[in-house]
Amino acid sequence: MIKLPQQSQNIIKTLQKAGFEAYTVGGSVRDLLIGKSTSRWDFTTNAKPEEILKLFPDSFYDNQFGTVGIKVTDDVYEITTYRSEKGYTDHRHPDKITWGSSIEEDLSRRDFTINAIAFDGKNLIDPYDGQRDIKKQLIKTVGDADSRFNEDALRLMRAIRIASELGFAIDEQTSLAIKKNAQGLSKISAERIRDELFKLLASPHAADGILVLKNTGLLKHIIPEFGIAFDTPQKSPKRHHIYDVGTHSIMALKHCSSTDPVVRLATLLHDIGKPKTFKKDETKLITFYNHEVVGARITKTIAERLRLSRKDAEKLFILVRWHQFTVDERQTDSALRRFIRRVGKENLNDMLALRIGDRLGGGARETSWRLELFKKRLIEVQKQPFTVSDLKISGHDVMKAFGIKPGPTVGKVLNLLFADVEAGKLLNKKENLLKRIEELKLVGVSSLTVPKE
Repeated sequence: MIKLPQQSQNIIKTLQKAGFEAYTVGGSVRDLLIGKSTSRWDFTTNAKPEEILKLFPDSFYDNQFGTVGIKVTDDVYEITTYRSEKGYTDHRHPDKITWGSSIEEDLSRRDFTINAIAFDGKNLIDPYDGQRDIKKQLIKTVGDADSRFNEDALRLMRAIRIASELGFAIDEQTSLAIKKNAQGLSKISAERIRDELFKLLASPHAADGILVLKNTGLLKHIIPEFGIAFDTPQKSPKRHHIYDVGTHSIMALKHCSSTDPVVRLATLLHDIGKPKTFKKDETKLITFYNHEVVGARITKTIAERLRLSRKDAEKLFILVRWHQFTVDERQTDSALRRFIRRVGKENLNDMLALRIGDRLGGGARETSWRLELFKKRLIEVQKQPFTVSDLKISGHDVMKAFGIKPGPTVGKVLNLLFADVEAGKLLNKKENLLKRIEELKLVGVSSLTVPKE
């Protein structure tokens, strides 16, 4: 028998003692039945919002949907009054909400059968056989699928996202309804689509979810640039690839070790520039020169359309732009530093996660001795001074030694010192750096140039 956490029991008992019905409902009950941990708890009751507010002093109510927020330790739980809904002109919000009279009426407006189960701590209310569908591992709409998807078109994506999180399949009739109503996704805001996509990408079965998005026709409304990738072959003489670009990208996503949705999106899109750079010569050799440059421009457009934050958009761009890095034991330390500066220290592990996904998604082994050596060298070169700010002296030391005020000369001297340290000609110790400054004073800084990388 399933059991509610103490805080949830307390909320239900408080409402029941006051003479009201009360249930926990939705994903929290579903997760309890599956044996999956859950952090979100939603409740429903026949008590009106003003009655709930009287029972819970720390609660608040500032919406038109009958939902009261109750403050608990480090969280807020939501209690919603039974309700029925009519009309969804904007395919998101009901045009009219009326208070419902029963838990069964309230459950009838829910999206999927596995989310239309209520529990009061003792009794399960399951009018749509959600427990049966949990056992069958099926995502199925409550009642008529077309009606549910017309009410809120984001449910088209949500069905696939929940399936990806739980490893469930989608009921045949529900799947047909998703295909039939796919165009409805165009009426949903970019922000809501982005949030749902990120949840899907963070799920345990993200690659399967993306494939279902494609097969149901939803993906072309989310990332229309990706469709042509499945028509772009890669298998050719002298190439290791065994899949078309689209299939390879989904396989790379499947093997990406990061759970960060931005990294997973970058892994999915890392070869998005290949269709536009595809060439096949007379020997049937296929090439995609500069596909990472073209792909980075495309991902910039995708990031803008999905309303990604500036930070996420920049990270997505960097990972796609520089994913085609060289792993060669003959690379100099300076070349490795250039790579790290381009990618950013904070993105190195994410870039490696993308590379491993790319390798496995193309049929190669997870790693190689070259890649392992490359990873070790990345660690080693970061132990050395990496930028001017890593020097053991500062601009104040330069100004003091030269007897000058802030200006271009200070930066030039620091850059000269850093170049010598980076090349291994000078130890990064204060006494050595100060001695070198004295030598520069004698030579004259104006006659010196800073070496280029």
